[in-house]
Amino acid sequence: MSQEIAVVGSPEFTTGFRLAGVRKFENVPDDRKDEELDDAVNRVLDDEEIGIVVMHDEDLDRLSRQVRNEVETSVEPTMVSIGGGAGSGGLREKIKRAIGIDLMDEDENGDNE
Repeated sequence: MSQEIAVVGSPEFTTGFRLAGVRKFENVPDDRKDEELDDAVNRVLDDEEIGIVVMHDEDLDRLSRQVRNEVETSVEPTMVSIGGGAGSGGLREKIKRAIGIDLMDEDENGDNE
């Protein structure tokens, strides 16, 4: 069974991922994040089809202590946060841990093609 990617965040944040083919998402408008973000994250954590959850760094900071702890200790799905500086959230390592392969690894010819 293939694992789905889910995106949680504002409609502006999730739209690009949806255009790229991500089918699972939770839109949480900026003015409702304090009330709805924890519930949205819990829904994706409880979905057994989801292997990777993508969120913006700032949204991760808005989670309650309890939900944030669940996110930080979750192996599957793996939480990937983006939006910070270079290498934010150890994206390469988190994806490698979640799916078992390094998507950015060079082949034996020394290139990525």
